[in-house]
Amino acid sequence: MKEHIFYIRGMHCPSCEVLIEKKLLEIEGIKSADAQLALGQVAIEYEKEIPSTQLLNQLFRKHNYTFYHQPLTFDGDKTDPLKSQTLSIVILATIFIAIFILLNKFVFSGFGSVNSNSSLAVIWLFGALAGVSTCAALVGGIVLSMSKQWQSAHLSSDSFSKKLAPHLMFNFGRLISFAILGAVLGALGSQFNISIKFSSWLVILVSLVMLATGLQMLGVKIMQKFQITAPRFLIRFIADEKNFQGRWMPMALGALTFLLPCGFTLTAEGLALISGNSLSGALIMLAFSLGTFLSLIAIGVSSVKFLEQPRKAEIFLKVAGVLILFFVAFNINSQLNVLGVKSLSDIKLPSVKTKTIGIKSDQPAKDTKTENNNGDNGKNIQIIKMEASSRGYSPDSFTIKAGAPVRWEITDTGTSGCTNAVISPNLFKDVIQLTPGETAVKKFTPQNIGSYKFSCWMGMISGTIIVE
Repeated sequence: MKEHIFYIRGMHCPSCEVLIEKKLLEIEGIKSADAQLALGQVAIEYEKEIPSTQLLNQLFRKHNYTFYHQPLTFDGDKTDPLKSQTLSIVILATIFIAIFILLNKFVFSGFGSVNSNSSLAVIWLFGALAGVSTCAALVGGIVLSMSKQWQSAHLSSDSFSKKLAPHLMFNFGRLISFAILGAVLGALGSQFNISIKFSSWLVILVSLVMLATGLQMLGVKIMQKFQITAPRFLIRFIADEKNFQGRWMPMALGALTFLLPCGFTLTAEGLALISGNSLSGALIMLAFSLGTFLSLIAIGVSSVKFLEQPRKAEIFLKVAGVLILFFVAFNINSQLNVLGVKSLSDIKLPSVKTKTIGIKSDQPAKDTKTENNNGDNGKNIQIIKMEASSRGYSPDSFTIKAGAPVRWEITDTGTSGCTNAVISPNLFKDVIQLTPGETAVKKFTPQNIGSYKFSCWMGMISGTIIVE
């Protein structure tokens, strides 16, 4: 028995390890394969002759992996492929980010913020992104490898619906298992008293998992060492279609795919846990798995292999990596708003006005006033007024006096799922719930001088109350 190490370009997630090992073991003469994402290599044991890099590169061409006998270096006449694609990656990523910003600003408030309060449509889109990237690599590969077996179980005269049945069973099993897993995670989260601040820190932690996934997709080698996966023996068992032969095995195989390594899936599982509700957790995981459904069913039924042109596949994965990094920054910035600390949202345009509420002011600002001798201990009440809509708050900055009671009147002129509640955890603990067409009132007394941030409960829109 002989040993050899191949060095590989194109690995970006733990799924790559399983896929490479599985395909190599199909080659005659190769007895074992051990792929290491962190090292960018695979060690094989073989008999007779070592397979050539030409053969391996042809075999793995559709998966966008390139094999070398020597460690990868980019010097001399060799060009770093990422650098040659930088312009295309930047242009495509910029277009997608611009569309996202416009949708978030003018169409859907809270669009794209991936957290436990996100709409199911956003979770679905997150799953769709997974479905055409990491899920397509391993789960899609499993579906393709099973297609021949499933097809052989039917006669050529069988209807299309009968031939489609195994693929539907696979995805049905996947949907059920993800929903059940989400319910379990949500129920576990409900056992903890998850405060707004704690939830924000959990979302930041989940975002860091997304960050690792994005950097891995961009080929940052140091991030390949940070992996959270199921045991390798279990992953290999699930990836081996020989263990799932029989009428009901497609459903069982689909159900077990939630154990396969994927940063996207891990992120969705974290959001289900944070939701603190079994129904919400189930819906989050169900929406995520539905997002992967179309790509996986297309791969299996039509046998269309995902992005067979290696250059386009690599560009797509890099663009997806950039988008993930953008969403990470977006999410973390939102959670910093929820926590009431400095964030990029604090950068205001010069035209933004500040409403000043002064107890001794003879000319109060518009929509504000001071009432005499109606507050606690005979102190004047400071009244501040604000309108809340799906696009933000107006005004979004106030200046008030410490030690004097405040009556905050917020008129809902058409809020969305994100903006229909206001929080300011450093000023008061509860949530101000808003109802379209009505004015909510919050009474509180600021004790300490400082700048306090308020925001919607997702942190997408924020403002500032300055206490003097």
